[in-house]
Amino acid sequence: MTKRITERPRRLTGPLLLSPVLLLAAAPAAMAGDAAAGAAAWVQQHPQPGGAPARSCATCHTADLTRPGEHVRTGKPIEPLAPSVSPERLTDQAKVEKWLRRNCRWTLGRECTAAEKADFLAYIRAQ
Repeated sequence: MTKRITERPRRLTGPLLLSPVLLLAAAPAAMAGDAAAGAAAWVQQHPQPGGAPARSCATCHTADLTRPGEHVRTGKPIEPLAPSVSPERLTDQAKVEKWLRRNCRWTLGRECTAAEKADFLAYIRAQ
């Protein structure tokens, strides 16, 4: 008598497989990112719908990641992103993924690609 296996293997989803945060943790050289590209993308202005002013990452986080920022709409303070000033930054993978997803949507109007995320993370880590 043959025993049937009824449990299905876990299936990994696309976003998990493409997560630069997880890739960097597993194989840093595989998805190291380009800090120079991240720096250029950080200050790139993105037009907003409805006549709202264009935004960039620097709009809220400032161009100097060692300094605190402020959300332009809510006025909420944002702690410095630079790991040299805030060592706890970029240590929680789930939090990094959450904020990259949220901020890319708010600034770019879409989710960032895995390469864009890797570039941003490389730039932030270099600060």
